[in-house]
Amino acid sequence: MSGPYDRPTQPSPNAGRPVLDGRTPTSSDPRPVGRGPGGPGSRGPGGRGPGGPAPRRPRYRVVRKLAGASLALLLLVGGTSSLIVWRKYELLVADLPTVGVLRNYQPPVMSRIYSGDGRVIAELAAERRLFVPYSAIPEKVKAAFISTEDQNFYTHGGVDPLAILRAAFTDLEMMHKRRPLGASTITQQVARIMLLGSNARTFERKAKEAVLAIRIEQTLSKDRILEIYLNEIYLGAGAYGITAAAQTYFNKPLDQLDTAEAAFLGALPKSPTNYNPYHYPDAAKARRNFVLDRMADTHSITVADAEAGKLEPLIPTGFTRPGPVPGSEWFSEEVRRQLVDRYGQNQTMQGGLVVQTSLDPKLQDEATQDLRGGLMKYDRAHGGWRGAVTHLEGIGNIRASRPRKGHPDSSPTVNWETVLATVARPAGMLPEWRMAVVISPSLGTVGWLDDDESAAGGLGAPHNGTLNGDDMAWMRTYKSIKPGDVLMVEPTRTDTGKPGSTVRIRQIPQVEGALVSMDPTTGRVLALVGGWSFESSQFNRATQALRQPGSSFKPIVYLAGMMQGISPSQKFADAPYSNGNWHPNNYEMTFGGPTSLHDALRKSLNLVTIRLAAHIGMSTVAKLAIELHEVDAMPKVLPAALGAVETTVLRESGAYASIASGGKEVLPSLIDDVQDRDGHVIWRPAGLGVQAGSDPNQPPVLTDTRKQIADPASAFQVVQMMEAVLKPGGTGRQAGAGIDNQIAGKTGTTSDFRDAWFAGFAPNLLTVVWVGYDNPQSLGEKQDGDTVAGPIWNRFMKAALADRPKVDFRVPDGVTVMRYGDTIDAFKPGQEPGASRNLFAAKTVVEELGAGDTGAENLPDAESDMGNGASLAPIGPGASLDDTGRELGSPANPAQPGVTPAGQPGVLAAGSPNKAAAAASGGDIGMGGLY
Repeated sequence: MSGPYDRPTQPSPNAGRPVLDGRTPTSSDPRPVGRGPGGPGSRGPGGRGPGGPAPRRPRYRVVRKLAGASLALLLLVGGTSSLIVWRKYELLVADLPTVGVLRNYQPPVMSRIYSGDGRVIAELAAERRLFVPYSAIPEKVKAAFISTEDQNFYTHGGVDPLAILRAAFTDLEMMHKRRPLGASTITQQVARIMLLGSNARTFERKAKEAVLAIRIEQTLSKDRILEIYLNEIYLGAGAYGITAAAQTYFNKPLDQLDTAEAAFLGALPKSPTNYNPYHYPDAAKARRNFVLDRMADTHSITVADAEAGKLEPLIPTGFTRPGPVPGSEWFSEEVRRQLVDRYGQNQTMQGGLVVQTSLDPKLQDEATQDLRGGLMKYDRAHGGWRGAVTHLEGIGNIRASRPRKGHPDSSPTVNWETVLATVARPAGMLPEWRMAVVISPSLGTVGWLDDDESAAGGLGAPHNGTLNGDDMAWMRTYKSIKPGDVLMVEPTRTDTGKPGSTVRIRQIPQVEGALVSMDPTTGRVLALVGGWSFESSQFNRATQALRQPGSSFKPIVYLAGMMQGISPSQKFADAPYSNGNWHPNNYEMTFGGPTSLHDALRKSLNLVTIRLAAHIGMSTVAKLAIELHEVDAMPKVLPAALGAVETTVLRESGAYASIASGGKEVLPSLIDDVQDRDGHVIWRPAGLGVQAGSDPNQPPVLTDTRKQIADPASAFQVVQMMEAVLKPGGTGRQAGAGIDNQIAGKTGTTSDFRDAWFAGFAPNLLTVVWVGYDNPQSLGEKQDGDTVAGPIWNRFMKAALADRPKVDFRVPDGVTVMRYGDTIDAFKPGQEPGASRNLFAAKTVVEELGAGDTGAENLPDAESDMGNGASLAPIGPGASLDDTGRELGSPANPAQPGVTPAGQPGVLAAGSPNKAAAAASGGDIGMGGLY
């Protein structure tokens, strides 16, 4: 028994261990425990010792360790892979486009331009597409695409796993033998077309496509997805969507396709190029038949329908795009340019706009023919024949026909038809012209191929003919012809339309021209021609070419004078004038003495016009010209009164229309209205409109909110004066010849005869013609507006007015039309016919005329410095004359007949015509108008 202070006994380190042979085993004992012979723990023959069963070692310890390590590694790899995949997914979807844009999907649809009679004259499209809603798509067309492209379309959620597996097994089986089989659903194709815009065959693209397809399925209905797909898919030959494809391949509306034709459309998505029926008809038919089988397998059609469809030949019908109306390219292009300016490129080309224009196709064709005829006539008279287009070597000996009996021809026979067919048509060559090869120069025999007829080998039918005798004489005046020369000719036609035996020589003129015709009341442009050929040059000389109008500007000056209360019978001095090196003169180099404004405009007298402009002030003239939109800005110098400014044919048309319509602002308009794809009118020209009245039984009321630029009385006075221009004694005699309608107009010719104009109108039609070179050069001596442009205007107006009623110019209230002598003019209240009063006594603006109005501060040192027309010499105040011919100078400096007034260098007092004075003054026409 131990006490409280006894030390506790420490347990032995070997306590609890078995005792072997009277010893306690240690770690250094080499004998294994329980294995000593005879020991208490040893096994006897029975395997058990008297001490009980021996301890057993753990079974499969290594396997368990390996399994645990493998599981840990698997979890680590799986977790890491999951993180990597998730990260990749985040990166993949980070820049994916949103599918929300498809909710308000509006496909890019072509815009169409219509003429005034409802014909399509142009289609504007980056992609030719016609949208059709889901409800209007025939079931057979839907079935053709679904059966072939995605038979499980209505059951999958955007991605079709079964299709993916099927494609994978097929690709493994056919590895390296063909392009891998795709498994994209229709929804995936919509994702690619609408949102990704890429056809790259990469895993990343396919993954994005699948993600987007699932999202699209969650956002849109199946019907909406199919509608987008069928309207967006490209089906070859420039056709986007099923409606455009139906037109392109079968020239049919979509709802008129039969089953076989619908199946062919369903065959195209796989490869529009390889199944093009024009290039690969057999492959296209085989693919169509495959689609028919698929439609039968999906029970979209019966097997009998499929077999019947296979028997149907696949014959594509060429689609001819509407328009353009012959010669309307200029008009359509100007409309397109205006639409782009107003709505931008994308909206114009893809917004499905419906554009109603004012184009009159009949007048457009007439304008084109008349302008071309005038240019050809001028070119023939002044340009001469410039030689053959090209020469075909090695065919100098050509038999025109079989040798006559008894006259064998040993020269080699040459197949000129094949060689001629390889010659390219020059740009600008008219459609009715033909390329011809000279066979016999002495006889004038030529051969050509008629494109309107077909012959063996796809060539035009060969014809022989003889050059017109006058043409041969004209050609030989300039150049000779030899066998093998290639010419441009126009065959004569028989009553049946077949080529005749005679041809006329043709060549493309170097001179250019433009014509605009419009309704002077509304400003609606009915015809517009911008040059010889749109094919050879798209530069529109009617709207883009800035040219000096010459004397066709003068009516604006006279209108400004009428607005100041000056009478048409007011006389001004038609007398020489010189200021420094500037010596303006009249076209005829003569002087008429006291001349009324009526006669001055009729004869296009420069000196009277200068004096009138000086009297009323160039600020007044410039303001009126800008308000009439003849120019945007102009120098306030006197030469500008003679047309030394720049304008376009279309601008001048609008200015003349304002005069013709009683002084109203008239803006030329090619477009009547613009509708969006939903049929809503989004634009109309401002000014004129129709408003429904309060009484439904009464017709609508025409509203006119346009600006009144000039008073109707003044405008009518100028119109009355311009009528005399086209009558005997006027400068526009050729333009007015043979027209018995009331017409008015004005010639225009610029310095050195570089530009020839004629601008004129009837009460219901206005036309302006310009002729000149693109790089300004002289048209030739005496080639003025009436000689060059007048005949073109005359031919066109005769044809155009033949179908219009004869109407007279409306006389405004308070205006009296009176005859005095041989002259008929219009007079306002208080104006006396034939009278010419003292304008200085009336205190008109002439008293305020200063250097700023006349341009005196810009007087050049020499006439060669006046090239731009902006720095030209002035004259002093305008000289007007009374009824007796006495010059009416200012009270402080009265002018005397026959005396040059002090301070007015070179101004000769009124008197008889004096050619000597013209010579003394230098006889220069000066800048601006001539005639």
